[in-house]
Amino acid sequence: MQADVKLDTLGYFCPMPIILTSKKIKELTLGQVLEVVSDDEGIKKDMPAWCDTTGHQLVGMEEEQAASGRIYKTFVKKTK
Repeated sequence: MQADVKLDTLGYFCPMPIILTSKKIKELTLGQVLEVVSDDEGIKKDMPAWCDTTGHQLVGMEEEQAASGRIYKTFVKKTK
């Protein structure tokens, strides 16, 4: 999946990835996609819930195995 901007939240745990996402998405223009990279498994539930609450669109979620452990990538489209 392609993103316009990438946000690295590796090493941060709930609620920090969502707080950082909330701040970063304000810098984007409508229609841009933000990729949030996290090693916090909680993001799999937290990001869809945040998108439902804020009205932004979750356009994708990926999971990868890295040497340091699982990496989660969420893709959020700014819609307002």
